[in-house]
Amino acid sequence: MSEAAAQTVSAYDVASLRAQFPILEREAYGKPLVYLDNAASAQKPRAVIERMTDTMTRSYANVHRGLHLLSNEATEAYEDARKAVAQFLNAGGTDEIVFTSGGTDAFNLVSYALGVSEIGEGDEIVLSVMEHHSNIVPWHLLRERKGAVLKWVDVTDDGLIDPEAFAAAFSSRTKLAAVSHMSNVMGAETDAAELSRIAHAHGAKILFDGCQAAVHGQVDVQAIGADYYVMTGHKLYGPSGIGVLYGRKDALAAMPPFRGGGEMIDIVEQDRVTYNDPPHRFEAGTPPIIEAIGLGAALNWIMDIGVDAIAAHEARLAEKALQALGALNFVDVYGRAPGKAPIICFNVDGAHPHDVSSIVDRAGVAIRAGHHCAQPLMKRLGVTATCRASFAAYNTEDEVDALVEGLIKTHNLLG
Repeated sequence: MSEAAAQTVSAYDVASLRAQFPILEREAYGKPLVYLDNAASAQKPRAVIERMTDTMTRSYANVHRGLHLLSNEATEAYEDARKAVAQFLNAGGTDEIVFTSGGTDAFNLVSYALGVSEIGEGDEIVLSVMEHHSNIVPWHLLRERKGAVLKWVDVTDDGLIDPEAFAAAFSSRTKLAAVSHMSNVMGAETDAAELSRIAHAHGAKILFDGCQAAVHGQVDVQAIGADYYVMTGHKLYGPSGIGVLYGRKDALAAMPPFRGGGEMIDIVEQDRVTYNDPPHRFEAGTPPIIEAIGLGAALNWIMDIGVDAIAAHEARLAEKALQALGALNFVDVYGRAPGKAPIICFNVDGAHPHDVSSIVDRAGVAIRAGHHCAQPLMKRLGVTATCRASFAAYNTEDEVDALVEGLIKTHNLLG
């Protein structure tokens, strides 16, 4: 470990950080809550809870259209949140940040718009087999409705996309690649910059599912060459009901609206309508005001602590967990890519993942069990479901031990 990394470790005060999360004070079945389902949704710090409460109790009004004090305050807070997102992703400007109702909504926005303007019958979309369903089903809609062709790229046993296999999937008809920046099952991080280079060399755009990657390390959408980048608030210590679509300025400008209504228009007459510029073109109606403000508070909270500091803490937890689970001869771990995120999928020999999850839950340990909205990847791994333990900024090494103890108990009960 480098001297700088060691200083980061010693400066990271997880006990103080945990005290900022009210929910971590509660018990589960009479035992301290050990929350290891963070890849599904993270808990919320007081900074987010209080910012949203303050908005509702002091400064709530609709944004952009009012001239009174409350509307001005709400509009300023809403647009400050957009600035926080732009800073967090290193976007070229706030006009490249679209607020959506979540990551799924962002994927559907791009799918619809490209289906109108760019992708038609016979045009190809490149996907990997490890994609989350939210980055699969919208493209199936284009396959069903427009005759688009889905091209699938396999991944390694560790969940990595081979650039050569990726490049081989492209043809002159390929219009878009839509791939995970980080797997929500195996925690492997793709070489986003290289995949962008390949896509652009073939004249195609590239969209990244960043719903996991944005949580666990620095994301620079300009450096990786993303045309579109998607993330969601509830995994980033923010509220649900809010997501983000980053779109390169020229890419957004070329896209038609997704929904019609107020805010996304310029002029509306009986026989014609003209549309607002991005990002407002894609934010029809009253937006998720309080949720966006909460997301801004969450991102500022992350940046105040330090993205690298959180990532270093999570990496220590992941290393400890992988070593501990590897020492259990009745546990099969899926994916050990170097530098993987603190997302660990595994199965216990002779036990269904749902049974494992239920038993460790009674010990106060919350993990996920199922196909994790990634059925093509489950098929690739030769299983129907797995358990998943995923770690966040507030988890501890003692909680890794609690997980291991719960799995040993499960094996003893079911083995």
